[in-house]
Parts: sequence; C-alpha cells; structure tokens
Amino acid sequence: MDIPPQLDTFFIALSFVLGAMVGSFCNVCICRWPAGESVIRPRSRCPQCSSGIAWYDNIPVVSWLLLGAKCRGCGAPISWQYPVVEGITALLFLAVYAWFGFTIATPVYMALCAGLVIVTFVDLREWIIPNEVSIPGIFAGIAVSLLGMAFPEGSALRVVSVFDALAGAALGGLILYLLDRITILILKKPGMGFGDVKLLAMLGAFLGWTGVLGTLMLACILGSAVGLSLIVLEKLGGGTRDKGLGTGEEEQDAHATEKALPGHYIPFGPYLALAGLIFLFFGPEAILAYWAALELPAEELVPILQGL
Repeated sequence: MDIPPQLDTFFIALSFVLGAMVGSFCNVCICRWPAGESVIRPRSRCPQCSSGIAWYDNIPVVSWLLLGAKCRGCGAPISWQYPVVEGITALLFLAVYAWFGFTIATPVYMALCAGLVIVTFVDLREWIIPNEVSIPGIFAGIAVSLLGMAFPEGSALRVVSVFDALAGAALGGLILYLLDRITILILKKPGMGFGDVKLLAMLGAFLGWTGVLGTLMLACILGSAVGLSLIVLEKLGGGTRDKGLGTGEEEQDAHATEKALPGHYIPFGPYLALAGLIFLFFGPEAILAYWAALELPAEELVPILQGL
C-alpha cells in the first residue's frame, strides 16, 4: 500500500521506538522465563537490591546511558544485555517496516523478530530455548498462513498456504529430530537439543518448507564458521577444554548436559534464529535470482515458493 511520504516517515520512527519498547519487554522474558517467573508481576526491579525501577529509569537504551550502566539505588552494574537487546529489536522492527511496508506482514514479522531475539539471548545465557516462544509460535505461524490464504495479494506474507505452513512445521521438526537421533546412535553423545527441533518447526510454520531448508543450510554454515574459528583461536592460544563449557550442575535439559561435557559445544538456537531472519528478508528473492540465473522460467518456481 502506498502512503504519503510524511506518514511513511512517521511509521519509520514509530517502528524504531516500538521496537525499543518491545525489546525492553524481551529483556524481562529473557531474565524471567528460564527462572520460571512471571513476566507480568512483579514490576521491573534491580536484581541486586530488589528496588523497583522508576519509569524514568526504564526508558530503553537512554536510561542505561544516563545512569552510566549502574542502578540508581545501589550502584550495582547493569548488564550490557539490556541496551543491546533493546537496540537490536528496534533495528529489526525498523528493517521489517522498511522491507515489507504498510502491509499485514509487518506486525506479524515484527512479532516473529521479537521472539527470535528472546530465543537467541536465552539460549546464549542458559542453553535452552523457551517453550513460551517456540510452541505458541508454531500455532501462530499456521494461523498466519490462513490469513495469507484469505489475502493472497498485497499481504506480503512469505507463506500464503496453510499446507505450506504445516509442511514447514513438520519438516523442520522432523529434520532436526532425526539428526539428533542419528548423532546419539552413531557418536554416542547429545546432538541437537529438542528445543532446536521446536524452534525450526516454528520457523517452518512461518517460512514454509523451502524456508526450513534454506534456514537450516544457512544456520549450519554460520555455526560451522563460528565453531571452526573458536577451535582455531583456542589452538593458537594454547587453551584447553578439559573442564567443558558449563558449570557441571545436573539439569534435565539436553543442552545443560552438553555444557558439562568436554568438547566444542555451542548453542545452535542463535544460528537458527539468525538464519531464519536472513531467509525472512532475502530468501525467496535469492531463490528467484538463482532460478533466473539458470535461465529457468519463473512461473514454474513461484508456485513452489508459495506452497501451492
């Protein structure tokens, strides 16, 4: 939908501000969901002195800078995570509006971006992927595909067929589940955590079966590049991994088991999230460009991308 330039500028600014505000809530989810706490009550408080945080000390990014990254009450340092999450979410919301415009897809993919930000930072901190994001996300992706079927033209949604969403969710979950079982069978050690299975199923519901394949390929490339870089840096630094990556505390989650094991384990959720974002913005266009480079007729590919 074409809108006046002045209104477009307003929505650009609104997207950024809204993203920063949602990012502040993402921080609450990142800190509280792994601990089994409510994200509604109590109100935001300092984790050190437990004093409530006033509204003027809770302005995304700005308050962290004005306070010098310290609690006003006790002077305890405030983690860099807070402004980083708020800033990333703000930029992602801005990018979604800039890419998809004033369409149905924009609020949908803003919500998806917020969920992937939460997943990324929880997995980096705790080696788990919160069910609060992945499980509702699977059903949300399928519901959005029904919206795409109702408005196939002009919605800008990546999936406009419920069959594509269902196939994406099923394929995403099945691929990683089988990889996990094969890894355990052959290597006799944990493979993918089940949280990764649900996360890729969620991405499949939003991006379709082609999105699953593209996301998994990109995630493997990104994860391999980072993992190999860490190994090389460790070898150059003469470090050892005898103590493993975790605290050694027993937990039921598969990722927690990996943390206690020696070896080069890295959480895979952030790479799936980043790869999913890359495919969301560029995936279908990249596939079409590759198809055109092969001089194949585009009309044969479009139904495949739409899951028809």
